[in-house]
Amino acid sequence: MGNFAKVVNGVVTQVIVAEPEFFNTFVDITPGRWIQTSYNTRGGAHLEGGTPLRKNYAGVGYIYDDTRDAFISPKPYNSWTLNEDTCLWQPPIQRPTEGGPYFWDEETQNWKMLTEE
Repeated sequence: MGNFAKVVNGVVTQVIVAEPEFFNTFVDITPGRWIQTSYNTRGGAHLEGGTPLRKNYAGVGYIYDDTRDAFISPKPYNSWTLNEDTCLWQPPIQRPTEGGPYFWDEETQNWKMLTEE
């Protein structure tokens, strides 16, 4: 079995699990195309040591970038930038490793502890 994302105008609208042979008999008259994605791929690495596929596992609302052959999640904040190698969004400053949990505050463009007001 494999995971496949339906991409319409560059946006993922659906993700299914199917045998690749399913697409030999499946007649889809709706716009778009089916592109294989890997549940175990994140940031261009396969979590179980296999071959990564299209940088990240696709999700509904993700963008499929033909040039990078990558699925990219929606941009979480205006201040974050795309890491070209991993196709993951990165904050302007790294999340603290001590304490937490933390959340990103776009207004101050800094990490805040969840318990802070």
